[in-house]
Amino acid sequence: MMFSNKLHQFIITVLVAALPFFGFANTVADSTQTHGEAVQHEAVAGETSHEGHEPTDLKSKIDAYKNHHVLDSHEFTLFSDEKEGKHYGFSLPIILWDNGLHIFSSSKFEHGHAVAESNGNYYRLGHNEKIYKVESADAELSGDEHHPTNEQVKLDFSITKNVLSMFVVAILMFFIFAGLGKSFAKNGGISSGFGRIFEPIVLYVRDEIAIPNIGEKHYKRYMSYLLTIFFFVWFLNIFGLTPLGINVTGNIAITAGLAVITFLITNLTANRNYWGHIFWMPGVPLPMKIILAPIELLGVLIKPFSLMIRLYANIIAGHIVLMSLIALIFIFKSWVGGTLSFLLSFAISTIEILVALLQAYIFTMLSALYFGSAVEEHHHEEAHH
Repeated sequence: MMFSNKLHQFIITVLVAALPFFGFANTVADSTQTHGEAVQHEAVAGETSHEGHEPTDLKSKIDAYKNHHVLDSHEFTLFSDEKEGKHYGFSLPIILWDNGLHIFSSSKFEHGHAVAESNGNYYRLGHNEKIYKVESADAELSGDEHHPTNEQVKLDFSITKNVLSMFVVAILMFFIFAGLGKSFAKNGGISSGFGRIFEPIVLYVRDEIAIPNIGEKHYKRYMSYLLTIFFFVWFLNIFGLTPLGINVTGNIAITAGLAVITFLITNLTANRNYWGHIFWMPGVPLPMKIILAPIELLGVLIKPFSLMIRLYANIIAGHIVLMSLIALIFIFKSWVGGTLSFLLSFAISTIEILVALLQAYIFTMLSALYFGSAVEEHHHEEAHH
Protein backbone atom coordinates (compact mmCIF):
# COMPACT_ATOMS: atom_id res chain seq x y z
CA MET A 1 0.00 0.00 0.00
CA MET A 2 1.43 3.38 -1.04
CA PHE A 3 1.10 6.59 0.98
CA SER A 4 0.98 10.02 -0.57
CA ASN A 5 3.48 12.76 0.23
CA LYS A 6 0.69 14.82 1.83
CA LEU A 7 -0.04 11.99 4.27
CA HIS A 8 3.64 11.75 5.18
CA GLN A 9 3.77 15.48 5.78
CA PHE A 10 0.63 15.32 7.93
CA ILE A 11 2.03 12.51 10.10
CA ILE A 12 5.35 14.30 10.61
CA THR A 13 3.56 17.55 11.45
CA VAL A 14 1.37 15.82 14.05
CA LEU A 15 4.39 14.12 15.67
CA VAL A 16 6.36 17.36 15.84
CA ALA A 17 3.35 19.24 17.23
CA ALA A 18 2.73 16.59 19.88
CA LEU A 19 6.40 16.29 20.82
CA PRO A 20 6.35 18.95 23.59
CA PHE A 21 3.41 17.26 25.30
CA PHE A 22 5.18 13.89 25.39
CA GLY A 23 8.71 15.14 25.87
CA PHE A 24 8.27 17.59 28.72
CA ALA A 25 5.38 15.91 30.58
CA ASN A 26 7.31 14.89 33.70
CA THR A 27 5.74 13.07 36.58
CA VAL A 28 5.16 14.78 39.91
CA ALA A 29 8.21 13.06 41.32
CA ASP A 30 10.35 14.22 38.43
CA SER A 31 9.06 17.77 38.76
CA THR A 32 9.72 17.79 42.51
CA GLN A 33 13.20 16.39 41.97
CA THR A 34 13.95 18.92 39.24
CA HIS A 35 12.74 21.79 41.46
CA GLY A 36 14.90 20.55 44.31
CA GLU A 37 17.91 20.26 42.04
CA ALA A 38 17.35 23.78 40.75
CA VAL A 39 17.18 25.19 44.31
CA GLN A 40 20.30 23.26 45.24
CA HIS A 41 22.08 24.51 42.12
CA GLU A 42 21.24 28.12 42.99
CA ALA A 43 22.40 27.62 46.56
CA VAL A 44 25.86 26.41 45.56
CA ALA A 45 26.27 28.72 42.56
CA GLY A 46 28.24 31.25 44.55
CA GLU A 47 30.49 28.59 46.06
CA THR A 48 31.34 26.74 42.86
CA SER A 49 34.46 28.68 42.00
CA HIS A 50 35.92 28.15 45.45
CA GLU A 51 34.83 24.66 46.45
CA GLY A 52 34.72 23.01 43.01
CA HIS A 53 31.13 21.73 43.15
CA GLU A 54 30.00 19.83 40.10
CA PRO A 55 26.74 20.87 38.39
CA THR A 56 23.74 19.13 39.91
CA ASP A 57 20.82 19.68 37.51
CA LEU A 58 20.55 17.86 34.20
CA LYS A 59 20.89 20.82 31.85
CA SER A 60 23.96 22.13 33.68
CA LYS A 61 25.54 18.68 33.49
CA ILE A 62 24.87 18.54 29.76
CA ASP A 63 26.37 21.99 29.21
CA ALA A 64 29.41 21.06 31.30
CA TYR A 65 29.87 17.82 29.36
CA LYS A 66 29.68 19.61 26.00
CA ASN A 67 32.15 22.24 27.12
CA HIS A 68 34.62 19.64 28.39
CA HIS A 69 34.19 17.52 25.25
CA VAL A 70 35.26 20.28 22.87
CA LEU A 71 38.18 21.35 25.08
CA ASP A 72 41.60 19.78 25.10
CA SER A 73 42.55 17.78 28.20
CA HIS A 74 45.68 17.01 30.18
CA GLU A 75 44.50 13.43 30.73
CA PHE A 76 42.90 10.81 28.50
CA THR A 77 39.63 9.69 30.07
CA LEU A 78 37.95 6.78 28.33
CA PHE A 79 34.76 6.80 30.43
CA SER A 80 33.59 7.87 33.86
CA ASP A 81 31.38 6.36 36.55
CA GLU A 82 29.34 9.30 37.80
CA LYS A 83 27.80 7.43 40.73
CA GLU A 84 31.15 6.21 42.06
CA GLY A 85 32.97 9.38 41.03
CA LYS A 86 35.65 7.37 39.25
CA HIS A 87 37.38 8.12 35.95
CA TYR A 88 38.89 5.35 33.83
CA GLY A 89 41.73 6.27 31.51
CA PHE A 90 45.38 7.22 31.81
CA SER A 91 47.41 10.23 32.82
CA LEU A 92 49.57 12.28 30.48
CA PRO A 93 52.88 14.05 31.15
CA ILE A 94 52.82 17.69 32.25
CA ILE A 95 55.79 19.68 30.92
CA LEU A 96 56.03 23.28 32.10
CA TRP A 97 58.62 26.00 31.79
CA ASP A 98 58.11 28.30 34.77
CA ASN A 99 61.41 29.63 36.09
CA GLY A 100 62.85 26.28 35.15
CA LEU A 101 61.65 22.96 33.75
CA HIS A 102 58.88 21.09 35.58
CA ILE A 103 57.88 17.57 34.55
CA PHE A 104 55.25 15.53 36.40
CA SER A 105 52.17 13.40 35.78
CA SER A 106 48.70 14.88 35.31
CA SER A 107 47.48 12.42 37.97
CA LYS A 108 48.76 14.90 40.57
CA PHE A 109 45.84 17.17 39.71
CA GLU A 110 43.36 14.39 40.62
CA HIS A 111 41.00 15.48 37.81
CA GLY A 112 41.24 19.13 38.83
CA HIS A 113 40.48 18.58 42.54
CA ALA A 114 44.04 18.81 43.90
CA VAL A 115 47.11 21.03 43.74
CA ALA A 116 50.23 19.66 42.04
CA GLU A 117 53.62 20.47 43.57
CA SER A 118 56.85 20.59 41.57
CA ASN A 119 60.19 21.88 42.89
CA GLY A 120 58.50 24.10 45.44
CA ASN A 121 55.95 25.54 42.99
CA TYR A 122 52.21 24.85 43.23
CA TYR A 123 49.85 24.49 40.28
CA ARG A 124 46.13 23.92 39.90
CA LEU A 125 44.16 22.85 36.82
CA GLY A 126 41.26 25.15 35.89
CA HIS A 127 37.93 24.19 34.36
CA ASN A 128 39.20 25.61 31.05
CA GLU A 129 42.05 23.02 31.13
CA LYS A 130 44.67 25.73 31.69
CA ILE A 131 47.28 25.46 34.42
CA TYR A 132 47.52 28.26 37.00
CA LYS A 133 49.96 29.04 39.78
CA VAL A 134 48.70 29.02 43.38
CA GLU A 135 50.35 29.95 46.67
CA SER A 136 50.12 26.71 48.65
CA ALA A 137 49.11 23.05 48.55
CA ASP A 138 45.55 23.80 49.72
CA ALA A 139 44.96 27.06 47.81
CA GLU A 140 41.99 27.50 45.49
CA LEU A 141 41.75 29.46 42.25
CA SER A 142 40.56 33.00 42.72
CA GLY A 143 37.92 34.74 40.62
CA ASP A 144 35.47 33.02 38.28
CA GLU A 145 35.95 29.26 37.90
CA HIS A 146 36.14 29.52 34.11
CA HIS A 147 38.29 32.67 34.08
CA PRO A 148 40.54 32.60 37.16
CA THR A 149 42.63 35.65 38.03
CA ASN A 150 45.63 33.55 39.05
CA GLU A 151 48.83 33.79 37.04
CA GLN A 152 49.18 31.21 34.27
CA VAL A 153 52.37 29.25 33.73
CA LYS A 154 54.69 30.88 31.22
CA LEU A 155 55.00 27.99 28.77
CA ASP A 156 53.00 24.76 28.69
CA PHE A 157 54.56 21.98 26.58
CA SER A 158 52.39 19.23 28.06
CA ILE A 159 51.40 16.17 26.04
CA THR A 160 47.65 16.76 26.01
CA LYS A 161 44.95 14.53 24.55
CA ASN A 162 45.04 16.44 21.25
CA VAL A 163 48.82 16.20 21.02
CA LEU A 164 48.72 12.47 21.75
CA SER A 165 46.04 12.02 19.07
CA MET A 166 48.22 13.81 16.51
CA PHE A 167 51.17 11.59 17.43
CA VAL A 168 49.01 8.49 17.00
CA VAL A 169 47.75 9.68 13.59
CA ALA A 170 51.29 10.57 12.48
CA ILE A 171 52.59 7.11 13.44
CA LEU A 172 49.60 5.44 11.78
CA MET A 173 50.21 7.37 8.56
CA PHE A 174 53.90 6.50 8.65
CA PHE A 175 53.28 2.76 8.83
CA ILE A 176 50.45 2.82 6.27
CA PHE A 177 52.34 4.71 3.60
CA ALA A 178 55.71 3.15 4.34
CA GLY A 179 54.06 -0.20 3.68
CA LEU A 180 52.41 1.19 0.55
CA GLY A 181 55.77 2.42 -0.73
CA LYS A 182 57.44 -0.94 -0.07
CA SER A 183 54.69 -2.80 -1.90
CA PHE A 184 55.19 -0.50 -4.93
CA ALA A 185 58.91 -1.27 -4.95
CA LYS A 186 58.42 -5.02 -4.63
CA ASN A 187 55.64 -5.44 -7.17
CA GLY A 188 56.81 -3.05 -9.85
CA GLY A 189 54.48 -0.15 -9.05
CA ILE A 190 51.49 -2.27 -8.04
CA SER A 191 50.17 -2.02 -4.50
CA SER A 192 49.34 -5.06 -2.41
CA GLY A 193 47.71 -5.82 0.90
CA PHE A 194 46.23 -3.03 3.01
CA GLY A 195 47.77 -0.37 0.77
CA ARG A 196 45.24 -1.10 -1.98
CA ILE A 197 42.63 0.81 0.01
CA PHE A 198 44.63 4.05 -0.05
CA GLU A 199 46.21 3.85 -3.51
CA PRO A 200 43.07 5.14 -5.33
CA ILE A 201 42.87 8.05 -2.89
CA VAL A 202 46.52 8.95 -3.48
CA LEU A 203 45.93 8.88 -7.22
CA TYR A 204 42.80 11.00 -6.83
CA VAL A 205 44.71 13.66 -4.89
CA ARG A 206 47.35 13.70 -7.60
CA ASP A 207 45.11 13.60 -10.68
CA GLU A 208 42.07 15.58 -9.49
CA ILE A 209 43.55 18.05 -7.00
CA ALA A 210 47.27 18.63 -7.54
CA ILE A 211 47.66 18.53 -11.34
CA PRO A 212 44.54 20.55 -12.31
CA ASN A 213 45.28 23.33 -9.79
CA ILE A 214 49.09 23.46 -9.83
CA GLY A 215 49.99 22.15 -13.26
CA GLU A 216 52.09 19.32 -14.66
CA LYS A 217 55.31 21.29 -14.29
CA HIS A 218 55.21 22.10 -10.57
CA TYR A 219 52.76 19.71 -8.88
CA LYS A 220 55.42 17.21 -7.73
CA ARG A 221 56.97 19.83 -5.44
CA TYR A 222 53.78 19.97 -3.40
CA MET A 223 52.50 16.39 -3.54
CA SER A 224 54.10 15.31 -0.26
CA TYR A 225 52.46 18.15 1.63
CA LEU A 226 49.07 17.75 -0.06
CA LEU A 227 48.94 14.03 0.67
CA THR A 228 50.07 14.60 4.25
CA ILE A 229 47.51 17.31 4.97
CA PHE A 230 44.68 15.37 3.32
CA PHE A 231 45.16 12.16 5.30
CA PHE A 232 46.16 13.98 8.49
CA VAL A 233 42.95 16.04 8.58
CA TRP A 234 40.81 13.11 7.42
CA PHE A 235 42.11 10.67 10.04
CA LEU A 236 41.79 13.26 12.82
CA ASN A 237 38.22 14.03 11.75
CA ILE A 238 37.37 10.31 11.81
CA PHE A 239 38.93 9.90 15.26
CA GLY A 240 36.78 12.82 16.39
CA LEU A 241 33.65 10.80 15.60
CA THR A 242 34.61 8.00 17.98
CA PRO A 243 33.41 7.92 21.63
CA LEU A 244 36.95 8.78 22.80
CA GLY A 245 36.13 12.50 22.97
CA ILE A 246 38.88 13.61 20.57
CA ASN A 247 38.37 17.06 19.07
CA VAL A 248 41.66 17.98 17.39
CA THR A 249 40.47 19.73 14.23
CA GLY A 250 37.78 21.44 16.32
CA ASN A 251 40.60 23.25 18.14
CA ILE A 252 41.30 26.61 16.53
CA ALA A 253 44.97 26.46 17.53
CA ILE A 254 45.41 23.29 15.44
CA THR A 255 43.62 24.65 12.38
CA ALA A 256 45.57 27.90 12.70
CA GLY A 257 48.83 25.93 12.67
CA LEU A 258 47.83 24.02 9.54
CA ALA A 259 46.75 27.25 7.83
CA VAL A 260 50.06 28.94 8.70
CA ILE A 261 51.99 26.05 7.10
CA THR A 262 49.98 26.45 3.89
CA PHE A 263 50.56 30.22 4.06
CA LEU A 264 54.33 29.81 4.44
CA ILE A 265 54.65 27.25 1.64
CA THR A 266 52.57 29.43 -0.68
CA ASN A 267 54.58 32.61 -0.15
CA LEU A 268 58.05 31.08 0.19
CA THR A 269 57.74 29.17 -3.10
CA ALA A 270 55.95 31.91 -5.05
CA ASN A 271 57.56 33.27 -8.22
CA ARG A 272 58.03 36.90 -9.26
CA ASN A 273 54.80 36.95 -11.26
CA TYR A 274 52.82 36.17 -8.11
CA TRP A 275 54.30 39.10 -6.21
CA GLY A 276 54.13 41.32 -9.27
CA HIS A 277 50.38 40.77 -9.54
CA ILE A 278 49.98 41.62 -5.86
CA PHE A 279 52.06 44.79 -5.57
CA TRP A 280 52.05 46.11 -9.15
CA MET A 281 49.32 44.50 -11.20
CA PRO A 282 50.23 44.62 -14.93
CA GLY A 283 47.89 46.16 -17.47
CA VAL A 284 46.14 48.35 -14.87
CA PRO A 285 46.30 52.19 -14.75
CA LEU A 286 48.69 53.64 -12.19
CA PRO A 287 46.03 55.03 -9.79
CA MET A 288 44.30 51.65 -9.72
CA LYS A 289 47.60 49.89 -9.01
CA ILE A 290 48.04 52.02 -5.89
CA ILE A 291 44.49 51.22 -4.75
CA LEU A 292 44.62 47.50 -5.58
CA ALA A 293 48.02 46.78 -3.99
CA PRO A 294 46.86 46.91 -0.33
CA ILE A 295 43.67 45.02 -1.21
CA GLU A 296 45.65 42.22 -2.87
CA LEU A 297 48.06 42.13 0.08
CA LEU A 298 45.11 41.85 2.45
CA GLY A 299 43.85 38.93 0.35
CA VAL A 300 47.14 37.12 0.96
CA LEU A 301 46.43 37.26 4.71
CA ILE A 302 42.73 36.43 4.40
CA LYS A 303 43.37 33.15 2.55
CA PRO A 304 44.95 31.27 5.50
CA PHE A 305 42.41 32.86 7.85
CA SER A 306 39.56 31.41 5.79
CA LEU A 307 41.27 28.00 5.81
CA MET A 308 41.53 28.13 9.60
CA ILE A 309 37.94 29.23 10.25
CA ARG A 310 36.34 26.89 7.69
CA LEU A 311 37.82 23.71 9.12
CA TYR A 312 37.41 24.76 12.77
CA ALA A 313 33.82 26.00 12.44
CA ASN A 314 32.55 22.94 10.55
CA ILE A 315 34.08 20.42 12.95
CA ILE A 316 33.17 22.22 16.18
CA ALA A 317 29.62 22.80 14.94
CA GLY A 318 29.23 19.11 14.13
CA HIS A 319 30.33 18.11 17.64
CA ILE A 320 28.02 20.60 19.35
CA VAL A 321 24.99 19.69 17.22
CA LEU A 322 25.50 15.95 17.66
CA MET A 323 25.92 16.17 21.44
CA SER A 324 22.92 18.48 21.72
CA LEU A 325 20.73 15.98 19.85
CA ILE A 326 21.91 13.13 22.06
CA ALA A 327 21.21 15.26 25.15
CA LEU A 328 17.60 15.70 24.04
CA ILE A 329 17.06 11.99 24.72
CA PHE A 330 17.64 12.62 28.45
CA ILE A 331 15.74 15.91 28.49
CA PHE A 332 12.55 14.67 26.79
CA LYS A 333 12.24 11.58 29.02
CA SER A 334 9.74 9.96 26.66
CA TRP A 335 9.81 7.31 23.98
CA VAL A 336 8.61 9.75 21.30
CA GLY A 337 11.21 12.43 22.00
CA GLY A 338 13.93 9.85 22.63
CA THR A 339 13.20 8.02 19.38
CA LEU A 340 13.20 11.19 17.29
CA SER A 341 16.39 12.41 18.98
CA PHE A 342 18.07 9.07 18.34
CA LEU A 343 17.07 9.08 14.67
CA LEU A 344 18.30 12.66 14.23
CA SER A 345 21.56 11.80 16.00
CA PHE A 346 22.06 8.81 13.75
CA ALA A 347 21.39 10.92 10.64
CA ILE A 348 23.79 13.65 11.77
CA SER A 349 26.45 11.04 12.61
CA THR A 350 26.19 9.67 9.07
CA ILE A 351 26.48 13.16 7.64
CA GLU A 352 29.49 13.86 9.86
CA ILE A 353 31.32 10.90 8.31
CA LEU A 354 30.93 12.58 4.93
CA VAL A 355 31.87 15.98 6.42
CA ALA A 356 35.07 14.48 7.83
CA LEU A 357 36.17 13.51 4.31
CA LEU A 358 34.77 16.65 2.71
CA GLN A 359 36.67 19.02 5.01
CA ALA A 360 39.93 17.19 4.32
CA TYR A 361 39.22 17.48 0.60
CA ILE A 362 38.38 21.20 0.82
CA PHE A 363 41.48 22.04 2.85
CA THR A 364 43.68 20.15 0.40
CA MET A 365 41.92 21.60 -2.65
CA LEU A 366 42.27 25.19 -1.45
CA SER A 367 45.92 24.63 -0.51
CA ALA A 368 46.60 23.31 -4.02
CA LEU A 369 44.74 26.28 -5.48
CA TYR A 370 46.92 28.71 -3.51
CA PHE A 371 50.08 26.85 -4.57
CA GLY A 372 48.96 26.98 -8.18
CA SER A 373 48.44 30.75 -8.05
CA ALA A 374 51.89 31.15 -6.49
CA VAL A 375 53.75 29.33 -9.30
CA GLU A 376 51.51 30.28 -12.21
CA GLU A 377 53.41 31.66 -15.18
CA HIS A 378 51.72 34.65 -16.78
CA HIS A 379 52.38 35.15 -20.49
CA HIS A 380 50.04 38.02 -21.13
CA GLU A 381 52.61 40.55 -19.95
CA GLU A 382 54.50 40.31 -23.27
CA ALA A 383 51.35 41.35 -25.16
CA HIS A 384 51.50 44.76 -23.51
CA HIS A 385 55.00 45.50 -24.85
